[in-house]
Amino acid sequence: MQVLAPAVKLPRPKLIGGFFVTLVVIHLLALVALLPYCFTWWGVASLLVGNFVFGSVGINLAYHRLLTHRAVEFPRWLERAFVLCGVCSLEGSPLWWVLNHRIHHQKSDDAGDPHSPRESFFWGHMEWIYTADPERNRLSTYEKYVPDLLADPFLRWLHRGQRWVLVYLSHALAIAAVGFGVGFLVADATERAVQIGVQVVVWGVVVRTVYVWHITWFVNSAAHRWGYRNYQTPDRSRNNWWVALLTNGEGWHNNHHAAPRTCSQGHKWWEVDLTYTFVRALEVVGLAKNVVPVKVAGYRQKGDAADPA
Repeated sequence: MQVLAPAVKLPRPKLIGGFFVTLVVIHLLALVALLPYCFTWWGVASLLVGNFVFGSVGINLAYHRLLTHRAVEFPRWLERAFVLCGVCSLEGSPLWWVLNHRIHHQKSDDAGDPHSPRESFFWGHMEWIYTADPERNRLSTYEKYVPDLLADPFLRWLHRGQRWVLVYLSHALAIAAVGFGVGFLVADATERAVQIGVQVVVWGVVVRTVYVWHITWFVNSAAHRWGYRNYQTPDRSRNNWWVALLTNGEGWHNNHHAAPRTCSQGHKWWEVDLTYTFVRALEVVGLAKNVVPVKVAGYRQKGDAADPA
């Protein structure tokens, strides 16, 4: 009779206390927006603007398509402005974000993928962020995956000493100053002026940060579980229409994994990518160049053969 070896209990990933507490606190603060004192419909509408500036331009375009994949080029001043928008989404330094995303492409949905939802949706969505992985914190890992970014003094400056957090706090204070300033200009009572300032901070900083977090994380989680596939990539990436809608184009994720350097992530006429539309507008006025066109090689399109995924 065959004797089975006892199951090996894998150790739980070590919790990064600072990251975890920060996530919890900011999520709790975002709930304040539901209180009558803070709730406002213009605050809800402002999420669309905040998502475009800090999510679509900052994360989708600057962190992802520009720094990670070099799918487009901008003048240096504009590139840095876009990167700062990404920093103001509180998703980590550009070096850390790009490092993780490049590893994800190399090991997508396989061992070593930082955030594959293959075993757990919650892990792929956000749990990986506040659990330690010493290998991804080594200098040698940064030298392997982001040597081009390490050569940029501006990106190194943001990374060292967590200065990117100071940039986020500075932008939050600037938005607060504008909010309270506008409040005292338009309100006829001090109480109303203070309320407007508080609403601007709650919706323009806290809720917007949480909103951009989750729609970004849905690309890692939902777009690797649900949707359709145009290409037979070896991972589980999917084109997910509602993630694409929320993120202004990032949800066409199977397309992206089939052609990572392509600037446009929508490959069919109905796959709208507003982030790419913004890039094309900048190209028209001379502020974007070397935009990488759609070019997929090495993967059959669905329908050429059975899709095993």
